[in-house]
Order: sequence, then structure tokens, then C-alpha cells
Amino acid sequence: MGLQLKDLVQGKEIELKDLAGKKIAIDTYNILYQFLASIRSADGSLLTDSHGNVTSHLMGLFSRTTHLMQHNIQLIFVFDGKAPELKRREQERRRAVKEEAHAAYEQAKDEEDIDAMKKFAARTARLTPEMLTEAKALITALGFPIVQAASEGEAQVAYLVNNGDADYGASQDYDTLLYGIPKLIRNLSIAGKRKKPGTHSYEIVHPQLISTQDVLNTLGIDREQLITLAILMGTDYNKEGIPGIGPKKALKLVKEYKKDFPAMFAAAEWQKQYDYSWKDIYDLILHMNISTDYSLKFHSFDTNAIVQLLCNTHDFSKERVVTTLDKLEQLHTSKKQKGLGEFF
Repeated sequence: MGLQLKDLVQGKEIELKDLAGKKIAIDTYNILYQFLASIRSADGSLLTDSHGNVTSHLMGLFSRTTHLMQHNIQLIFVFDGKAPELKRREQERRRAVKEEAHAAYEQAKDEEDIDAMKKFAARTARLTPEMLTEAKALITALGFPIVQAASEGEAQVAYLVNNGDADYGASQDYDTLLYGIPKLIRNLSIAGKRKKPGTHSYEIVHPQLISTQDVLNTLGIDREQLITLAILMGTDYNKEGIPGIGPKKALKLVKEYKKDFPAMFAAAEWQKQYDYSWKDIYDLILHMNISTDYSLKFHSFDTNAIVQLLCNTHDFSKERVVTTLDKLEQLHTSKKQKGLGEFF
């Protein structure tokens, strides 16, 4: 959804070590799209194996997950289920945007304009069924549970945290807050040293902890009002929002009308922009379908399965993969020995 709440939300910078021993439910589609958008060749093309199969998502998933494993962070990977009918228009819009970006990329390629190729290539990211199947296979081989959401992954992530199955949820999108998640971690999949876009310099990115209750207290509103504020600005179900209404104006309207939402949307002239009710979106977000049928079992990683998928199937360097897994095993053994030493 990518809700534009940055100007209204204050988070707290933390370190990965602060999350040691914690369970974090991840909005998996969100991070996979990040990997597809950012892990690319110099000309903007996706990384592929010798058979032309895309590997950017696997590269990001393996490197990032094993990095978090080194910090003793337990992950629960949540995958989107069936998208709500109201999201159909947004999905169609996204497809059109990707098609336009692909055409622009091909033109830039013909003109050998590397900068333009990189710009447009990142906008063409698509998650195919094959990519999702392989991502799930890698996650399972790494030893982490998968939860299949009934509908929107963000809502399922929020449910897991509220249900006590996870300590935090992780997503880059602020819309996760709309589903009542108590604590959200942003930047989890990009934390660390990264290159600044369009430069040769680097910056340090820290995870950011956001407390939904702190956000609501700071803004002086409740969850229901936060949902209506989001609808005014634009969600996955009304991407354009209402023209002329940004975060600050939306907050002003919400505070002015308090809980009289019908009057607020009438004043904002909702009916001039949409042929359906704002309440359809409001009710959908407030009562999003979630799954209660899941199992959260963690187990040791399977080196053979990981090597088979990454190295034998997709040409990853076996030396690098095995070295990473050996390091994890050594860390695990060291912690066990330290624990026994402290016991005796």
C-alpha cells in the first residue's frame, strides 16, 4: 500500500542486537519486491542464473535472512492470500505502470542509456508463481515457518503480533499500522551499510521501531480515525486519495470532525471522486479476513536442501553458501557451549 504517513509517524532507531531472541513476523511480499527492485546488475537488469532464471529474490532472501540469523532473530514469513475485490483496480493500475516502465526500459536499452535503464528496470518488478515457490522452499530449508494469510499479508502480520505469536511485525509499509499492530519494525531487510542512490557514498541504515499506540497518542486520534485519515490520503483501495489532501490536511479534517466520518467525507467531496462508498474501504480494513489455521515450528537449517536449490539449481557459489552456513553453525555451537559453561 505504501501509505504516506512518514511526515506524521515518529519511530525509534534501534540495533539488530536489540532484537536478539525475538520473533518477528515478516510481510514477505514486501521484502521480496524490495529485493527485486534493488538487487540488479549495473544496467538495471535482474540477476539470473545460466539458464536465464531470475535469482535476485533468492540472493536477497538468503543473504538477508542469514544475516538476521547471526543476530539470533527468529523469523515468521507471512505470504499474501487472495486480494480483496476492492484491490482489483489498484492491481490493474500497477500492471499498467509496469508495462509502461518495461516499454521505457526497452527504449533506454536500445539507446544504451544505462542510467535510464536502471531507473525504469526497478519499476518492472514482478513476483511470479515460480519465484514464490522457490522463496518458500528456501525459507523452509532455512528452518523458518510460513504462514499463508487469508487475504492481506499486513493484516495477518498484525494478527500474529496481537495473538502473541510474534513480538514484532516487519514491513516497510506504514499501512500495517492500520491493522492494529502493536509494534512495527521498518528497515529490517535493509538495515546495515548501503550505497546512497545515485552516489558513490554509503550510509548506515538502522531498524526503526514504531509503536502504534505512541503514534495514535502523538496524533491525538484512535485507530478508526487513523483508518479514515489513510483513506483520505489514498490506500490500495483508492490509490489517488482525494486531490489536495495530504497527511497534514487529512489529520486536520479528522480532528475537526472527530468521529463524524460521514460528514467528514461529505465535506471532502468523496462522492466526486469515487463511485463507491468510503465505508467499503473502512469496513474492509477494520475487519480484514485473517487465518487462524497455521503452525509455527522452527527447526535447524538444511544445508543439503539449501545447496541443492541455490547452487545446483541456480549457480550460486557453493563455497560462499557453505561458508555462510558454517559460520551460522559455529555461532550456534558457541552459544550452546557458552550456555553449558554458565550452567556448570
